[in-house]
Amino acid sequence: MTARPVRRRSVRTAVLAAAAGALVACGGGGGTAPDAGTTSSRLAGEELWLNPEGHAPVAVEQALAEGRADDAETLAALAEQPTATWIATPDNPYPAVLEVSEAAAAAGELPVLVAYNVPGRDCGLYSAGGAADVDAYLAWVGAFAAALGDRPAVVVLEPDAVPQAVVGCEGLDPAARYGLLAQAVDILDRQPGTRVYLDAGNASWVTDLPVLADALRRSGIDRTDGFSVNVSNYETTEVSAEYGLALSEELAPGAPEGTPPAHFVIDTSRNGAGPPEDAAGSEGRWCNPPGRELGQPPTTSPVLPRVDALLWVKQPGDSDGTCAGGPPAGQWWPEMAEDLVPAAG
Repeated sequence: MTARPVRRRSVRTAVLAAAAGALVACGGGGGTAPDAGTTSSRLAGEELWLNPEGHAPVAVEQALAEGRADDAETLAALAEQPTATWIATPDNPYPAVLEVSEAAAAAGELPVLVAYNVPGRDCGLYSAGGAADVDAYLAWVGAFAAALGDRPAVVVLEPDAVPQAVVGCEGLDPAARYGLLAQAVDILDRQPGTRVYLDAGNASWVTDLPVLADALRRSGIDRTDGFSVNVSNYETTEVSAEYGLALSEELAPGAPEGTPPAHFVIDTSRNGAGPPEDAAGSEGRWCNPPGRELGQPPTTSPVLPRVDALLWVKQPGDSDGTCAGGPPAGQWWPEMAEDLVPAAG
């Protein structure tokens, strides 16, 4: 992150105009007016904030500066849409979160942030890391929350953390993980403008919904705004919406009396072609599969029951890990970015 979000936003506008023409509307758009009888987004009307320091906008600027106009035009499809900002190092998150929060508030828009630092993160796989211990994590979440203040924000809390505890991994105590996440929920819930979505994995992972629902309850789901599905994954929007709705129904019986049905958000950043059909049950289904496509643009007014937003939580073009020839997880991978745009194939 730099200290120039306002100036870079104006630069981005000029860059994309030169590379690909007018920008595509985002946030509450999508071109279709929501039907009140079929949708009930709690974020309707909010415009999502585009971080000018995201990997794709920066890549477009660099391509144009180097005279690679064709590359810039290809990447504009990624750069013109708002994506989440991941806060994923054990360093003090306050400065980075504050910068995003203040820049979005100045624009009158809603930022999406991902809190990704739980101890034992990713069960030691491609995104291994996280806070050193419980105390370090709670201090980290406290600094994250404090940086948000009372400004509006969506926070996707700890992708994969609950499903991994459900399926199990070496050295992970599920009960301790659920209790820690519940504390994180409580800390973030104190911020009046923060909408928290606790991650629930994806449609091809935990299929025992009663077990998953119980794990989410123990992790504080009843004190959040809902859950997220398909983060950094490739399941289609249709499949993800059906899965999320079924999980919402499963959560209902155990919710406190008078609690409305659980809502959710879907990551559509790379699910335009769905997962590879020949990789069921294997790493190739979710870790840098080739031939994928961008999904539906982000919107806070999806015409889907109990879906609050379609979001690009994973930044398209970021690697899933050192698999299929990719760089480390979260790093920009130009070849993957270009592969996601059909016209580039």
